[in-house]
Amino acid sequence: MSQADIIFIENCKQILQNGVSDTSESVRPKWADGTPAHSVRGFGLVNRYNLSEEFPALTLRRLAFKSCIEEILWIWQKKSNNVNELKTRIWDSWADETGSIGKAYGYQLGVKHKYPEGEFDQVDRVLFDLKNNPSSRRILTSIYNHADLHAMGLAPCAYSMTFNVQNGRLNAILNQRSNDFLTANNWNVAQYSVLVHMLAQVSGLKAGELVHVIADAHIYDRHVPLVEELIKKEPRQAPVFTMNPSVADFYKFTVDDFALEDYKPHPFKHTIEVAV
Repeated sequence: MSQADIIFIENCKQILQNGVSDTSESVRPKWADGTPAHSVRGFGLVNRYNLSEEFPALTLRRLAFKSCIEEILWIWQKKSNNVNELKTRIWDSWADETGSIGKAYGYQLGVKHKYPEGEFDQVDRVLFDLKNNPSSRRILTSIYNHADLHAMGLAPCAYSMTFNVQNGRLNAILNQRSNDFLTANNWNVAQYSVLVHMLAQVSGLKAGELVHVIADAHIYDRHVPLVEELIKKEPRQAPVFTMNPSVADFYKFTVDDFALEDYKPHPFKHTIEVAV
């Protein structure tokens, strides 16, 4: 039985039963028809996923696995801020006429900074420390740059990663300020789990735990009936995650190097409207 499903169901129940509705407030997100996208909001969710035991892909409905990997490679490997480099179109609403989302996400990871050992961008600094300073408690990234917020098409939702190596295992904490629970929760969990596996493999480590900290976990009003239907389903067996073991360079991974085997999610025929 998938532990990711169990966590998702418990989180959804917690938000629906104990969350706070913002229907009386003026909100920024809107639906495609211009209607304000109100939500039920939960605060301070913390979930732990043991990546050495299970890959946390929902079986309650199908995870768009290849698309979430494409996005994490776009941000962390390509360090891109142009949506034209993505096959998926989920970022288009935040891009300008050239496809740029401004100084956001991948752009921030690609900015070089000075260190005693030389100049590194944030990703290369993580790779350097995992190989050379694995006991360090300073292996982290942050893309919530206040100085550049005015130039971002979207302020980062998942904004920081903290890495910690113990007993040859790479653990990580993902901090997220805001999480659209139906559309993005398992998407983010899966893609950052893949990232931990990638970084671990190229650093001679094993994947350990991913801890996901969410400040504002919300379910939009039009999503509530879909969530209520989804969490009535029985969790199935988690799929088996595979990754090309021959890749030793972080920048050599491609989408085709990853797969989910024996993945048998429940059917979910609804079209999910996205608030922007």
